[in-house]
Amino acid sequence: MVELKTDTSIDAMHETGQVVARGLTAARQAAAVGVSLLELNEVAHDVLREAGAASPFLGYRPSFAPTPFPAVLCVSVNDAIVHGVPTRYRLRDGDLVSLDFGAHLGGWAGDSALSFTVGRARPADTRLIETAERALAAGIGAAVVGNRIGDIAHAIGTVCRAAGYGIPQDFGGHGVGRHMHEDPGVPNEGRPGRGMPLRHGMVLAIEPMLIGGGTDGYHPAPDGWTLCTDDGSRAAHVEHTVAITGSGPRVLTQR
Repeated sequence: MVELKTDTSIDAMHETGQVVARGLTAARQAAAVGVSLLELNEVAHDVLREAGAASPFLGYRPSFAPTPFPAVLCVSVNDAIVHGVPTRYRLRDGDLVSLDFGAHLGGWAGDSALSFTVGRARPADTRLIETAERALAAGIGAAVVGNRIGDIAHAIGTVCRAAGYGIPQDFGGHGVGRHMHEDPGVPNEGRPGRGMPLRHGMVLAIEPMLIGGGTDGYHPAPDGWTLCTDDGSRAAHVEHTVAITGSGPRVLTQR
């Protein structure tokens, strides 16, 4: 079931979204050569504590997961696409990093992600990240009243495929509300004009995931959480929580 949010609820979700934005910004600023992934997790956790917010990630265990997620921040490095578990690994020059972070405040959830490189960026990584951001912008641009879920999926997929990148199937965006993951699902590839109609008050996490090598295959790492590219190529993941309104899409996690 999809809950349509009131304008007052969307304003409250914006407050949650800004906690998410601050956490991602703080972790991004802390990311440097020699910094461990666990240290980035602690930076994000501090933001939650300061805001009096809870983590929808910590302890989360969907059906595919062998264990509850042990952190408040997903940190995926290089060939890791999403759901990276923070470890003692220390960032190296040229690493491609994706951070995914959420918050729960005042009864509402928020979810967002960004990708960047540490130190000297490879041109191929820069292009991959820029394409992911363009795909996100295209998806948000399609998130308007009167369109359908398939229009968002088609907008994202068109950008990704035109650039020659792969798209991991079975993982994509989702509804956001009182819980981090709600209906409807928002694929990263699809047919325009298909799927659920978009209505004022729907709130969606739109999150392109791109595989640099151009193939779609992925597999779980030994931790059971981190999803890695089958071809060993690098990946990028970006995401915003977006409210559908009569005046256009409202990005609640804008940094």
